Amino acid sequence: MAAYIVRRLLLIIPTLWAIITLNFIIVQVAPGGPVDQAIANMQGIGSNRILERVSGEGREEVRQEGGAGLGPGAGEERSLYRGARGLDPEVIAEIERRFGFDKPLHVRYFEMLRRYIVFDFGDSLFRGRSVVGLIVERLPVSLSLGVWSTLIIYLVSIPLGVRKAVRHGSRFDVWSSTVVILGNAIPGFLFAIVLVIFFAGGRYLQWFPLRGLVSSNWDSLGFLGKIGDYLWHMVLPVTAMVIGGFATLTMLTKNSFLDEIGKQYVMTARAKGLPERRILRGHVFRNAMLLIIAGFPAAFIGMFFTGSLLIETIFSLEGLGLLGVQAVMQRDYPVMFGNLYMFTLLGLVLGLVSDLTYTIVDPRIDFGSRM
Repeated sequence: MAAYIVRRLLLIIPTLWAIITLNFIIVQVAPGGPVDQAIANMQGIGSNRILERVSGEGREEVRQEGGAGLGPGAGEERSLYRGARGLDPEVIAEIERRFGFDKPLHVRYFEMLRRYIVFDFGDSLFRGRSVVGLIVERLPVSLSLGVWSTLIIYLVSIPLGVRKAVRHGSRFDVWSSTVVILGNAIPGFLFAIVLVIFFAGGRYLQWFPLRGLVSSNWDSLGFLGKIGDYLWHMVLPVTAMVIGGFATLTMLTKNSFLDEIGKQYVMTARAKGLPERRILRGHVFRNAMLLIIAGFPAAFIGMFFTGSLLIETIFSLEGLGLLGVQAVMQRDYPVMFGNLYMFTLLGLVLGLVSDLTYTIVDPRIDFGSRM
């Protein structure tokens, strides 16, 4: 088993390289890079700006509000950026230099790979901060949403699916299926808006806060007060995320148990007079849970990023999902690739954890002998 773990860990390296390389190529050919964004901001398309031109010995300095400061530079006439008409070529050359686009494509690519080996993602092009600092700052929000949502969904869906399988065809099975399917039909962001309207001061009640992960006076609270304040802020976002997550896992658990219950070894165990509870816990549960465990990494990543994106926006939660979308809109390449790198690495590691969990649930599985 140790050899299998080592091989899987080594396999992470080429997988990360392939994903980063493919996305690097895609963003290079996509229109509207960070240089175009900076030029658009300078010309007033986007955020407010202040242009200060200082003449002296052929030098020009442009300072932009909310963006990168521009210093003296020199360059030839550029025709690559359609939005750059009317701007001094020296200014465009300085923008390229500050963003690193004055270097050839292959030089930028290998510099990126060299830095990523030591988890150096550089600085954000438009935020003036390191990418690692931004990720560390936003990580607790996304982790909170992902962990709590996934935990609640699994704690509810697995027992519910088992009970539905045991009582298949009963009235409980019918009405519980109706409830979870209706919940699955409601988009999470729409349910979040309804929660805001009814319970966060939208029109009716104001029982829960609308913004942030904690209150402004969180530092002055005691230990129990901090826990209560944190959970108070988590109620509405987590509720909005889990409302549509029960159906898939519940029905998957039910069908997996029904498939195992109908197998020959269960009939043999019953014929030997074993108690039904012992059959379900000792035999059926272990085999039926293999399929559930296999889907855990994808479920967690889905909740961790894509599932929390709109929820973070609606409840003003500064998480990684919102950070990633903002980076894509701004063409902030360091933040884009830093986010992609961390999510890919997390997904690969969780895939290995999922395989190891297989062997814990069913010791008969030996991945090492298959490689």
